[in-house]
Amino acid sequence: MSASGKRIGFVATRLAGMDGVSLETVKWVNILRALNHECFYFAGELEWPDEYSYLVPEAHFHHPDILKLQADLFDDYTRSPETSDSVQKIKAHIKQHLYAFQRRFDIDLLIVENALAIPMNIPLGLAITEFIAETNRPTIGHHHDFTWERERFAVGAADDYLRAAFPPTLPSVFHVVINSFAGRQLALRAGVSSTLIPNVMDFETPPQTMDSTTARLRPELGITPGERLLLQPTRIVPRKRIELAINLARRLERPCVLVISHAAGDEGKAYEEFLREYAEAVGVRVLFAADRINHVRHQPADGRLIFSLADAYEQADLVTYPSRVEGFGNAFLETIYYRRPIVMSSYEIFRSDIQPKGFRVVAFEDFVTNETVEAARRLLEDASQTEEMVAHNFQLGRRHYSFNALESHLSPLIQTALGTI
Repeated sequence: MSASGKRIGFVATRLAGMDGVSLETVKWVNILRALNHECFYFAGELEWPDEYSYLVPEAHFHHPDILKLQADLFDDYTRSPETSDSVQKIKAHIKQHLYAFQRRFDIDLLIVENALAIPMNIPLGLAITEFIAETNRPTIGHHHDFTWERERFAVGAADDYLRAAFPPTLPSVFHVVINSFAGRQLALRAGVSSTLIPNVMDFETPPQTMDSTTARLRPELGITPGERLLLQPTRIVPRKRIELAINLARRLERPCVLVISHAAGDEGKAYEEFLREYAEAVGVRVLFAADRINHVRHQPADGRLIFSLADAYEQADLVTYPSRVEGFGNAFLETIYYRRPIVMSSYEIFRSDIQPKGFRVVAFEDFVTNETVEAARRLLEDASQTEEMVAHNFQLGRRHYSFNALESHLSPLIQTALGTI
């Protein structure tokens, strides 16, 4: 690394798996490394090399102490004294580790991935805020979701914590949002400006074509040659409205199977149980495939092949994306990148930030209409129409959401944060 390169520390609750924050962090790291910076990682779950990592279990939102705090903080408008005490103790513990992280890796700049935006871990956000206030460490807050965007945080006894740290308004913190609506809301609610940097894909490097491993996905998941594979590439949480994808699969009146690639995530198992019961009731075959699909291929000790998310896209005939709310829409970009047709809801950020660029999709509003179903059938049966659509979308993706576009935003932001221009 030359003298111009800096040492950048990423901080989050989790930097592992297929959630949008973790995947987008990988892309930022790729760009920063190409710009000659060195990256290090602090979180409650990590999949980065040990020599660059600092693991603190209490930073994870699934840590039992954090789950207990969250249950008291977001159930009504009062919290117990014990909860307040626990918040302060865990905050102090995490803050000590942030100082140790700083000393171990000699960090020049922090990039906080969503931990100062959505209160999945209150002590972590408070610890980061206090660390920044005490050190004046240059920091970029990369905000993917905000408190006000999630109904489950609408009632709670944590307003003092939220005002302090979600997000903090400190002079050394530079705020990044992933959509224009979030930027306007951040200015209105917190009185701070922000930089808009949308999510991206590496459109300069097109995906590899199907290989022998990719070809094994269908038979290993029990999908027959005559079945169409509909891919739902999201976590199983209610705002994804996966029941609408099941409804679409039923109404297509074609042999098909809906493959859900991700697990239930951080909002419990009740929605997954509902989907299983609903799919059985309407006679749609749904594969909950999180145990067979990951962000990278690997083969665990039991000998089963774990496919990559890229493999799933390459094998998909159609992508379903009926989300009610999205901060940006990683699954949309992935679909464009892997040149697959998509049936999706026209969620707010898609309408305001993405659709005006001219992408061609099958979109619906609140429910799947007969016109939606017929358009989906045409995509499955008219290869020339589908190829024209996905080629058009790929070119738009390369123009607006590429790694080159990310670098053009990120490089000057890093320089500004470090005070080098």
